[in-house]
Amino acid sequence: MYSFQTARGGAGEYRWSLPKGFPRPRVPSGNPMSAAKARLGRYLFYDKRMSVNGTEACASCHRQDLAFTNGKALPLGSTGQAHPRKAMSLVNVAYSAVLTWSNPDLHSLEQQALVPMFSEHPVELGLLGREGSLIDLLRSDAVYRELFPKAFGDSKDPFTMANLAKALAVFERTIISARSPYDRFHFDGERDAISGSAQRGESLFFSDQFGGCFRCHGGFNFSDATDYAGSPDAAIRYHNTGLYNMAGKFSYPMPNLGIFEHTRKPEDVGKFKAPSLRNVELTAPYMHDGSIATLEGVLDHYVAGGRTIKDGPYAGLGHDNPNKDPRITGIGLTPQNRADLLAFLRSLTDTDLLHDARFANPW
Repeated sequence: MYSFQTARGGAGEYRWSLPKGFPRPRVPSGNPMSAAKARLGRYLFYDKRMSVNGTEACASCHRQDLAFTNGKALPLGSTGQAHPRKAMSLVNVAYSAVLTWSNPDLHSLEQQALVPMFSEHPVELGLLGREGSLIDLLRSDAVYRELFPKAFGDSKDPFTMANLAKALAVFERTIISARSPYDRFHFDGERDAISGSAQRGESLFFSDQFGGCFRCHGGFNFSDATDYAGSPDAAIRYHNTGLYNMAGKFSYPMPNLGIFEHTRKPEDVGKFKAPSLRNVELTAPYMHDGSIATLEGVLDHYVAGGRTIKDGPYAGLGHDNPNKDPRITGIGLTPQNRADLLAFLRSLTDTDLLHDARFANPW
């Protein structure tokens, strides 16, 4: 079994021990890694007192048993308000060049940690205007009176919102998945780790003849929105996959218009980040709005070169969306091809991750 990280001291030097094929994550100089911060961040991540009414924690939308997603198309915040997009997996988020489905300006886990706490549209954890009360609560707790000073002993006052966000970010960076059958087959030399069907599916996945899946979901993390220490400064790509093609001003339903929400460029309507496919078997439902229930349904979508919705408010022929990625043209697959591709995708499931005590609820 891999040992991903060790550390010396509380907030001192941190040493990554990463599996083969995995580069060192990029870590901001203002928030170096430490075991003490990761431990504090894990307690905060699972603490329901981090919401306005004590009903939700970060872990409510990011469950370990579902590869840090929550199995819902549209999660609900602490006040019952529905989110417009499904919760993305936090697995290997240390390697994400950008965060969330469609915000090209959000690159920092420290910054992102504050979004669910203070957002109003929608309300997630509902802590806006209650920062002082939250800090007072944490300061009064015996567990945190030990953990905050250990993690931020060089701070005059370790109990700050900035330090809270830093601890959450450090914990999230430790959630690394690299123990799937695919990894064991390629990096550990376990020749029977994946089936012959999965091996054939891998060949299809990495073939331009069968859709070029790897063009958007390539590399060690199976995403073209990947970053790591020393990686080239490449442009981040977003993709319209022909999921919708509605009549009217926008071809995608409000409020999920992709990066258009930030760029205001008409050609960016419907363009979203390509998420990692690691543990994809566990992260249903799929797409940015959870509108495809199964992996088989996702494959149908790409085989057709875009989704057809025959009637209702979202009716349209996704294949003909003018902003659709030109590489998504449809794929000719036999029943065996389909079974092989699905077997390959399921070979990316890291079941050890689901029970790893380092990422589990410490309370």
